Amino acid sequence: MTLELDNVSYVVGAQTFIYPTDLTLEKGTMNVLLGPTSSGKTTLMRLMAGLDAPTGGRLRWQGTDVTGQRVQDRKIAMVYQQFINYPAMTVYDNIASPMKLMGLDKKEIDRRVRDTAELMQLTPMLQRKPLELSGGQQQRCALARALVKNAGLVLLDEPLANLDYKLREELRAEIPRIFAESGSIFVYATTEPEEALLLGGNCATLWEGRVTQFGPTAQVYRNPTDATTARVFSDPPMNFLSVEKRGDVMHFGKDETMPAVGRDVPDGHYMLGFRPNHLMLDAGPDRLRFDTTLAVMEITGSETFVHLAHNDARWVGLIHGIRDLKPGQPLPVYLDVSRIYLFAENGTLVATAPYAEAA
Repeated sequence: MTLELDNVSYVVGAQTFIYPTDLTLEKGTMNVLLGPTSSGKTTLMRLMAGLDAPTGGRLRWQGTDVTGQRVQDRKIAMVYQQFINYPAMTVYDNIASPMKLMGLDKKEIDRRVRDTAELMQLTPMLQRKPLELSGGQQQRCALARALVKNAGLVLLDEPLANLDYKLREELRAEIPRIFAESGSIFVYATTEPEEALLLGGNCATLWEGRVTQFGPTAQVYRNPTDATTARVFSDPPMNFLSVEKRGDVMHFGKDETMPAVGRDVPDGHYMLGFRPNHLMLDAGPDRLRFDTTLAVMEITGSETFVHLAHNDARWVGLIHGIRDLKPGQPLPVYLDVSRIYLFAENGTLVATAPYAEAA
């Protein structure tokens, strides 16, 4: 069972929402679409579902061209960010509703409803109405309704975005378990890199309608092929520094230097990339010092975001603990040199420092 997108694009008037895209999604896989708002995640899902028709390319389901097939004729299920349940129906009837439309036997419907409710921890709520449930329980009901259809393709469009932190964490952990044995293809859209890593599976990073990279989630995170993918797969986004390589030395700022990353890389202008969590306030071996100015500090509890100015660059560091710092003060920061990526000026990854691939 596969879903293939062959050079699929979507254009409305003069605006391109999805640039030509090739993707192959396999049976029994979790596939995360990761990108900021308006990057094309929902549009790509709508094309997969048949809610919109591509303006170019073909979609194939198990080798059969389904590009022009109606959504009603496709074996899909979709769960949205908003709780879409029937308020006048019980949880039992909400879960059973797609199977009734399919004309299944009552005993089969009852079996599937109760099995799925048990899986989703909804058994005690089957006779309640959706408005009598918590937000997390309502979303579980919507997920259960998608699951009982035994759909070959399940599309989850930011399904946890409206839940509080505790419920999001609970369901993030449950979703891979819930769908692990279904054999369906799952596509999960999110704006959060952390959520993508928690879900695992495969990940497609999107930026302005383009899929920049697709592969196993941890691999895409550790080995971005370009600066755009690295930026998408980092929250806060990856920091960058313009450098000029001359021999074994890289030059930047006002007469500042550091050992070259990628000694076999030709001399020229490049961008260094490093994630916020690899900036530290403490000196140490193999750490490169930068003299910056603290612009803003955000305390999140056990961690602190420091917004830094370094010459014309603006960086963000993620520092463990709470520090007594004042905006406007000079602030030396230290970068673990083993966590550096080197990009060409066009954004292509050129080299990594030793161990950067394990970042």
